[in-house]
Amino acid sequence: MNIPIFNTYIDKKANKYLENVLKSTFLSEGKLVKKFEKKLVNSFDFHNITTVNSGTSALHLALVLAGIKENDEVIMPAQTFIATGMVVIQQKAKIVFADIQYETGNICPKSIQEKITEKTKAIIVVHWGGYPCDMDEINEIAKKKNLIVIEDAAHALGATYKNKIIGNISDYTCFSFQAIKHLTTGDGGAICVSDENNIINAKKKRWFGINRENLEMSFLGERTYNVTELGFKYHLNDYAAALGLANLLSIQKRLKHIENIADFYRENLQNIAGIQLFEQKNDRTSANWLFGMHVENRENFVKKLQEAKISASVVHLGIDKNEIFGGKKEDLIQQRKFDATQIHIPIHYQIDMKKAKYIIEIIKKGW
Repeated sequence: MNIPIFNTYIDKKANKYLENVLKSTFLSEGKLVKKFEKKLVNSFDFHNITTVNSGTSALHLALVLAGIKENDEVIMPAQTFIATGMVVIQQKAKIVFADIQYETGNICPKSIQEKITEKTKAIIVVHWGGYPCDMDEINEIAKKKNLIVIEDAAHALGATYKNKIIGNISDYTCFSFQAIKHLTTGDGGAICVSDENNIINAKKKRWFGINRENLEMSFLGERTYNVTELGFKYHLNDYAAALGLANLLSIQKRLKHIENIADFYRENLQNIAGIQLFEQKNDRTSANWLFGMHVENRENFVKKLQEAKISASVVHLGIDKNEIFGGKKEDLIQQRKFDATQIHIPIHYQIDMKKAKYIIEIIKKGW
């Protein structure tokens, strides 16, 4: 039995959904993209959402909509994938790394406060592993300093914070539907915006700055439009939307199953010597895309699980180590501690209770 750290879930009905798209020969953005967006709203009660072709596109689009430009400063954590930082550089803005909370992997509000300057224009927060950041404290800081808040919720589809769904809290929230996420469209993403008027702008900018909602054709067959600002080829297509629609059929059931596995892990790992579980507050619920912890003798821990054919993995050491982001920042004290001890064990829909018990059994034998 091999137990992988990640899994790609494809619903049994996906073949039929995709077959219908292929038969139609309409593969670009069309009716299914709109239907997928409506189903996302129905499934998660999002207020204003538009889909795009990747979570990275969603993040970049958020920065564009927020008006981030050259030499602006954007505060963000280093505990993320490099895509979060790449989009800031794409806007020729400057990344300012704030430290994280060792107990969660999430950005620290106090560190954000210390990093703000006159050039700061936005804060990007990353809900690490699907566990929501301290959004009240962060948005209060942003409000006082007139800053935009962008949530990188690539891990956090279905998570909640103080009875609010992640997606309905800050100025912009960006999701990923990449292959190994809880909901996949093969590759894809979505952006939620707090300002209803901004959703129209988001839909325009995802397709070259053209408003497809009111697009007319001339007598000669040419689309009638007048582009006034920069746009991008960020739209989702119907083929991807069809896969997303199929996978949405069971999303709530799968999220609940994964939550049950996470609860089982926490209950059985909380008193094991050499393990410190990540923090779990009662005022928020994680999407549980990762199940992380801090362990002593990490290499031995990984070897022990590998011998039992169980994958265990560090997921993203601080990205500030990359030269493109300036190299390791020594003032990120908690980040460096996190880098040294973090590890994740498998949690996804293919982890049933039998596998979960086996993983716990192996860990309890020691390393």
